[in-house]
Amino acid sequence: MTDTLNAGARPVTKPSNPRFSSGPCAKHPGFSLSDLSDAPLGRSHRAAPGKAKLAAAIDRTRAILGVPDDYRIGIVPASDTGAYEMAMWTMLGARPVTMLAWESFGAGWVTDVVKQLKLDADVRTADYGALPSLDIDPDRDICFTWNGTTSGVRVANADWIDDDRTGLTLCDATSAAFAMDLPWDKLDVATFSWQKVLGGEGAHGILILSPRAVERLESYTPAWPLPKIFRLTKGGKLIDGIFRGETINTPSMMAVEDYLVALDWAETLGLSGLISRADASAQHVWDFCESRDWIANLADDPATRSTTSVCLKFTDPNLPADFAKRVAKRLDVEGVAFDIASYRDAPAGLRIWCGSTVEPDDVAALMPWIEWAYRAELAA
Repeated sequence: MTDTLNAGARPVTKPSNPRFSSGPCAKHPGFSLSDLSDAPLGRSHRAAPGKAKLAAAIDRTRAILGVPDDYRIGIVPASDTGAYEMAMWTMLGARPVTMLAWESFGAGWVTDVVKQLKLDADVRTADYGALPSLDIDPDRDICFTWNGTTSGVRVANADWIDDDRTGLTLCDATSAAFAMDLPWDKLDVATFSWQKVLGGEGAHGILILSPRAVERLESYTPAWPLPKIFRLTKGGKLIDGIFRGETINTPSMMAVEDYLVALDWAETLGLSGLISRADASAQHVWDFCESRDWIANLADDPATRSTTSVCLKFTDPNLPADFAKRVAKRLDVEGVAFDIASYRDAPAGLRIWCGSTVEPDDVAALMPWIEWAYRAELAA
């Protein structure tokens, strides 16, 4: 172990921005409320200015993420949760389905499918820090999260998804989009919320559909009733307007403007630049953990370590149950790091958001403070 601090020493440099929450996430560098002055407030979202803003959000999302031209992109209600549940409720049931879960949100999708839709699913789970078996029959639908926000474990790649599959892949990509390279040829449905990696305001989700997903929607009618807010087809045909910005219900034009401003910033970096920022931030955390034996990454396999929601554990099994929360609270009081205690369902530890809007230098500045807080709590 490398001891860089004794129990009484305090680091000198604080992060410029202590916001390391995993959602809502930090605003992009340079953000100001005045940037939102062009929002068409008090106007109908169906009027020309609102429709143009919504269409621009879709088109620019496609361009930055490299979404194929024949994929559809829609803005839908209720954040990533709404987008993913919309996909499950409208498409599952046509084929057998395999559910993959290794953290809280994936477990929630299992609950939806097994207890609400009552499908006889092949459920594969893993403890926090690990992945379940990814050896899956290509004739089955697959539901999974690309990056487990509450466990800090992601799939290393999409090689396990068959190119010649007949089933659909439904991917919750909410803490991966804009910070990880998503292979669109392997994904039939992808969902995310712009309040994650781009730090936008919440309540809206993005739903991305491949041609195969559209074919499923137009050829299959679920056995259960669908609320209006989930309906993507009419008369057996996709409602195209949803994917041109004609939203199912009224969106917040302030939140849409905020997303467009975040896209302005993202476009200056490009996808590779956004990914590089997250990678650099995560590397600061990994290097810190590698040189100390009292803290470690929650992910068992380095290849599956998240570069956005980096989850850590204290290695001493004899620490008090609330030790990690006390460390997080100490950092909060110091104004060094806000909201970095692990998710309520996850093992006790820390969760540091390293998404693209976070400055890598701020993550580097945080690391000595974590050691200081750890030692201060040991001495308390």
